[in-house]
Amino acid sequence: MKKLQLILLLLLVGISFDIQAQEFDANLQLRPRFEYRNGYKTLIPEGTEATSQISQRSRLNFNYKQDQLSVKLTLQNVRTWGDVGTTATSDKNGVAVFEAWAQYDISEKWSARAGRQVLSYDNQRIMGEIDWLQQGQSHDAIMISFHPKNHQLDMGFAYNSDAENNFQTPYTVGNYKAMQYAWYHTNVDKLGVSLLVLNTGYEYMNNLIDKKLLVDYKQTFGTYLNYKNKKIDGNLSFYGQTGKSADKQVSAWDGAVNFAYSITDSFKAGIGYEYLSGKDMDDTSTVIKSFNPIFGTNHAFNGYMDYFYVGGGHQNSVGLQDANMKFTYNVKKWQFALMPHVFLSAADVVVANKKMDSYLGTEVDFTAGFNFKKDITLTGGYSQMFGTKTLEVLKPGGYAGHTNNWAWLMISVNPRIFTWKK
Repeated sequence: MKKLQLILLLLLVGISFDIQAQEFDANLQLRPRFEYRNGYKTLIPEGTEATSQISQRSRLNFNYKQDQLSVKLTLQNVRTWGDVGTTATSDKNGVAVFEAWAQYDISEKWSARAGRQVLSYDNQRIMGEIDWLQQGQSHDAIMISFHPKNHQLDMGFAYNSDAENNFQTPYTVGNYKAMQYAWYHTNVDKLGVSLLVLNTGYEYMNNLIDKKLLVDYKQTFGTYLNYKNKKIDGNLSFYGQTGKSADKQVSAWDGAVNFAYSITDSFKAGIGYEYLSGKDMDDTSTVIKSFNPIFGTNHAFNGYMDYFYVGGGHQNSVGLQDANMKFTYNVKKWQFALMPHVFLSAADVVVANKKMDSYLGTEVDFTAGFNFKKDITLTGGYSQMFGTKTLEVLKPGGYAGHTNNWAWLMISVNPRIFTWKK
């Protein structure tokens, strides 16, 4: 540790001849996570055995600030224990740049940021960091922020290519080709109000004859309201989607409401409901009626077993209704949470011209956390899905009669290894 601090100090002294640094810090995150998967993300097929593995995120964050200039660089390695041999000469995944941006504060009210950065807003339903994923989520973008007292307006822009090309070349990364958004937030007493408009353009080839590359734009827009006082914590959101995707019209929506009440200082109980529109299986129209959370932190919604929307799953399907409850209890260094979910399809599930029951199943999630000491946290959880025959239709090959469960245990170590101010 002392050697690392000495290296960082020498680096800082070296650059200070040209740049009079005011603040510099470096912090480290090590996050190994064990998982037991026995029906995680999908119903486990009959006769299939469960699996276990350990993944790990290793991040090194550098933060620098001088007057109106702020810079952040985050390097990370994501691995599965054992995916590289003990005597390997190189790492399978190498070191990736998670964030690399520079921000200039034009004035007290205006700032501009450019580079690889996290775009996360409100409850992260539409735009989030997806921190549960070991690799997380970040964008190559420009973001301009206007933030007078009690107001904030962020405007972002992005344009993507998979290489430096000299002529039009297909964008093969599978990401959006172009993106623009505006997010506004203000507070009215204890009520927070947010508005979001997001325009995402995805490239596609119009046909196999002339192979012309086109970009269709889909718009996601809506509002998020949240209210909080000493006892009550609630939020309401509504988002619509329109535009086009791969030459198909889009018409979808999402609505959610959540309410929680603190019964004591340690115990809180809540109830919630979310509706994500879908498309009947016997609907022959080409209109896309299934809502897509786009860049949302989907793991935090609709059950921790990630049966819906995580990783692109459940897209262009029958949608979802999620009625849920949440009970949390905090005592000293411990945190506990119990979250049951009842899932139903939002549109008709049809098999052989027969409409099936809309009830998909019930998932129960339990989590526990312990603050072992400063910079060290231990968390874990257990989840079980009680699926139905209707869910088997949406998860082909899976068997609902099997015990479908998932368990995990994670250690987060987050020390600040160097701090310097002038």
